[in-house]
Amino acid sequence: MKAKQLYFVLTAVLVLLLAGFFGVAYGANKFMGTQATKLSKLRADSDVLQTEQITLDQNKRDIAKYSSLNSIAETVVPQDKDQAEAVREIVNLAAQSGISKLSSITFPTSTLGTVGAGALGNPDLTQLTPVKGMAGVYELQITIAQTANDEVPYNQFITFLSKLEANRRTAQVSSISVQPDTQHAGQVSFNLVINEFIKP
Repeated sequence: MKAKQLYFVLTAVLVLLLAGFFGVAYGANKFMGTQATKLSKLRADSDVLQTEQITLDQNKRDIAKYSSLNSIAETVVPQDKDQAEAVREIVNLAAQSGISKLSSITFPTSTLGTVGAGALGNPDLTQLTPVKGMAGVYELQITIAQTANDEVPYNQFITFLSKLEANRRTAQVSSISVQPDTQHAGQVSFNLVINEFIKP
């Protein structure tokens, strides 16, 4: 082979090698760019997952920490509007206070059986009103009356009132009307409106 031919062959091989080198370099650069984008996305996903894991762990700790409050709330706030039980408790509290007979214990008119009955259209929540700011908690108004025919001593009324406020079903007295007897000192008739809180 002549020197001139050898020169052209070597030049052609060198050009092919250079073209191959630049081709490989370009391909490697493209591959590295793609991998860098994937890596960046994986890092971002990893950061999000790590943040979510931290939040989940915190939520689990909070659930464990406050689980006792939920059981206390279920114990303290009745889960039904058992009117017979409410009346029984009120009558027992009156008896413990020395009031042998209450004139009346009344509840709001029931809409049971009508279309859209109850709070928010739920027939189980008839007679109940949602408590503002406490989702899932309702109140039932109970009116207790002691007429002039059944007057009681004032101190017994105060004892009864205290016992109502300490009872889990009747913890809030929303209205009090007391009428003293002008003929018998220390004797009163009264009208109370109390709220029973329920979390069905």
